[in-house]
Amino acid sequence: MPAIRSLFATRLYRAALSEHAPAVDAAELEAACLSIAEDDEAGQEWCETEGFPGYTSYASLADLPWRFPIFADLKTALDAHVAAFAEDLEFDLGDKALQLEDLWINILPEGGSHGLHLHPHSVISGTTYVAMPEGASALKLEDPRLGFMMGAPARRKGAREELRSFIYEKPAVGDVLLWESWLRHEVPMNMSEEERISVSFNYKWE
Repeated sequence: MPAIRSLFATRLYRAALSEHAPAVDAAELEAACLSIAEDDEAGQEWCETEGFPGYTSYASLADLPWRFPIFADLKTALDAHVAAFAEDLEFDLGDKALQLEDLWINILPEGGSHGLHLHPHSVISGTTYVAMPEGASALKLEDPRLGFMMGAPARRKGAREELRSFIYEKPAVGDVLLWESWLRHEVPMNMSEEERISVSFNYKWE
């Protein structure tokens, strides 16, 4: 009888943001994201110059948790989620800790997308979802082995999840997703007429 095992796991963490205190009011967070986007002229200019669809605060506001109390509460809740994920990953952190490095707003309009990318120099990355209207795109995750598969045939339709080349994770408002920062991912085109709003972040080890 052959012995077949799955090796080298790629973990994806999904939970309700509310599983860890403090409570973050979804409507208040959405209003804050929209208000910041409207006022952030530097961010708007960067998005226009770079051809970035919609709005992101990634290149303009690096201190949201220190500027706005609701983002300070969000950071506290995310710290707890990241600690739980690090425990699942069995990281030996030694005398250092995982610390929030970046946290930014994403507002993706109809037709907007974020191309395939990873987050270098970070350990854990993730997103919490603020507005996900009907038709808003899922998060697309790529099998990190894909570039090494050479001439391998395609997988059968309906193949087991751990054997698929791509996973589409459809989050709901209030969800938080975490993954290791080396995992390539993208946001396909937003097919909704309404904006898809999320807050993304990176944690580093220091």
